[in-house]
Amino acid sequence: MAGQDLSRGVGAMVEETMEFDVDLSELSGKAWLDAVREAGWDFGFHEALGPAHDAVLIEGNRNLMVAFEVIPRVQEANPGREPRGWRLARSEGWTSLTLFSASETWFRNPAVYDFIDRMTDDGFFDSYDNVLFYGAGSGGYAAAAYSVAAPGAAVVALRPQATLTPDTTRWDRRFLPARRLEFESRYGFAPDMLDAARQAYVLFDPELTLDDMHAALFRRPNVLRLPCPHLGDELERALEGMHILDDVLRGAMLGTLDAAGFRSLYRARRRYMPYLRSLLTHTQQSGRIDLTERVCRWGIEHTNRPVFRNKLKALENRGDVTAAE
Repeated sequence: MAGQDLSRGVGAMVEETMEFDVDLSELSGKAWLDAVREAGWDFGFHEALGPAHDAVLIEGNRNLMVAFEVIPRVQEANPGREPRGWRLARSEGWTSLTLFSASETWFRNPAVYDFIDRMTDDGFFDSYDNVLFYGAGSGGYAAAAYSVAAPGAAVVALRPQATLTPDTTRWDRRFLPARRLEFESRYGFAPDMLDAARQAYVLFDPELTLDDMHAALFRRPNVLRLPCPHLGDELERALEGMHILDDVLRGAMLGTLDAAGFRSLYRARRRYMPYLRSLLTHTQQSGRIDLTERVCRWGIEHTNRPVFRNKLKALENRGDVTAAE
């Protein structure tokens, strides 16, 4: 891609992109990566960023989604084993730029810095009406950190780490091997990189203490922190399972998502079984029999799953609650 004019013809391939249909569901390993790279060659561009990172563009309209994805995670958890931006490239016609990492690198690599620098210098981000940076976990960190390259962009970061610099986050010992990575130079401390963002959304489960502590570091006037209690460390999968992730991304891209709008979307958790199971466990562990009963009765009425009926029956048999007549 060296020498390529990255600002060329934005939207010129919209019709092609609308027909974009690459099936990755049966692929894995090298075959999967080869197919992703080929899609870039066919519908936009692909560039290898050293041995551990790739960038793939699928050209579309003047809304650009920049996503940061870890390849094993995509292959394991994403619907159809495809990058998050690809589905929105089809349904919304968006342009999708995905940066991939072969493992959990937090995208801390000079080749990634250089790529983002070139995109900025070539006016690539300026060619779009709306730009959205997205990622989860280490990708959430990267989405926040690299969004500084596109002032006025929106950012959606799920469970992001603010940094892994020991002096700042010595309390987080989950990622000890990543301590060898350098987080203090360019694109380093993710919260600081959000200063030029139009709006950033940080989604996290406050029941997870370390995630909550990282989220607390993202205190900026343009950052909306959206707690998602009882969804755990599979937040991205949970939002996908609740069928609201795409709505969150659309709202962020178009600037229509606010706290009230998210709360409305988040009501979908009330019929999401993993959430209800987590809530049931929480009420039991906290000794709140009244809340346990309420969760059971809600679950029986709205899901009719045996777990709720059996738990309520056990409470009734012990005399903890009164059986309904």
